[in-house]
Amino acid sequence: MVGEAREPTGDAGPLDGLTVLDASRVLVGPFCTMQLGDLGADVIKIERPDVGDQTRTWRPPAFGEGDDAESAYYVSVNRNKRSVELNLQDEAGRAVFRDLAREADVLVENFRVGKMAEWGLDYGDLVDDNPGLIYCGISGYGEWGPDRDKPAYDIMMQARGGFMSITGIEDGPPVRIGVALADIGAGMYATQAILAALLERELGDGDGQKIDVSLLDGQAAWTSYMATNYFASGEPPGRMGSKHPNIAPYQAFETRDGYVVVACSSDAFWPRLCAALDRPDLAADERFETNEKRVRNRDALDPVLDAAFAELTTEAALDALDAHDVPASHVRDMAELFDDPQIRERGMVAEVEHPTAGPMRFPASPMHFSRTPTTVRRHPPSLGEHTEPVLRAYGYGEGDIAELKKRGAIPDR
Repeated sequence: MVGEAREPTGDAGPLDGLTVLDASRVLVGPFCTMQLGDLGADVIKIERPDVGDQTRTWRPPAFGEGDDAESAYYVSVNRNKRSVELNLQDEAGRAVFRDLAREADVLVENFRVGKMAEWGLDYGDLVDDNPGLIYCGISGYGEWGPDRDKPAYDIMMQARGGFMSITGIEDGPPVRIGVALADIGAGMYATQAILAALLERELGDGDGQKIDVSLLDGQAAWTSYMATNYFASGEPPGRMGSKHPNIAPYQAFETRDGYVVVACSSDAFWPRLCAALDRPDLAADERFETNEKRVRNRDALDPVLDAAFAELTTEAALDALDAHDVPASHVRDMAELFDDPQIRERGMVAEVEHPTAGPMRFPASPMHFSRTPTTVRRHPPSLGEHTEPVLRAYGYGEGDIAELKKRGAIPDR
């Protein structure tokens, strides 16, 4: 694709014309390749024959019934892909993989470190036939270091990566963030790195490169200001519930019937909050007149605000805060989130019709382009749905396909 001019159509994404070979499974890799698919790339998902991606079995819940059902977890990260069943344990299957990789712009894999090299499918094995290949390997700990061979799962990464030390209520037990943040974060870094490598390839001499992304590195990077708070103070931050270590008040308050989250991220909001609570005495209190003073005097401020909000219903508190232009919200569940007129207006719910599992709904892409939009062009594929069509498109004849079935490289269905 290097240097090729193209005329995008009205529904062609910015990565239209790129081919991604997706040898990943579960969450971190599929989340990355789904984003590339949303951006217009043709994503070919390689799956184990008869088994497929592990998340196909992670149900309930699921869309559809019985053998035709598709796991909701699998659906969440596998739209805009074509599924090819290919046995990489067999040399015939690996030969097919090399043929696909020869034509790919991007390859993404998240096998344990060293597995692709063991199969002869690592970057060094493929680059001579495809110098422009962008090869992204994602793993728990990265390709070097003392822990490179250890297993890694999201909850382990949230613990080892520091997040569970700062998540949860003060003096309470460690709490896992409600989504697989380590996987999602590393998947986003992988996507970002791939896009940067594609741009460098286009601006440079057309050569690709290898990218190494790890879940633990991603967690360390995402500690952000919590890490720099530690580096500046020498004190590791602890759990503070919903409170913020550098801003006050910036937290959830319990009302008579629920919770309200308030974000006084600027000193300009403080007098408005005091007015909303009908507490001019707080606005006049020198201990609280600036954010720095409010943070330093948090132990005196929090009980007063807790008592003020405890007298109000959630609706009354939100009405008062909105009237005084104080950033605030109640804590929504998924049903409320996706019933939000703002979310609907932004097109953040996508729906497709699956040929066997029926209608599916899932969060849409949050990336909005004026000229090359993201789209949902393909339903999350059934296992092996595109095996033979893809092979035919890559030049495999009926005899070749029959031989691959005979050798067990692809399923015989």
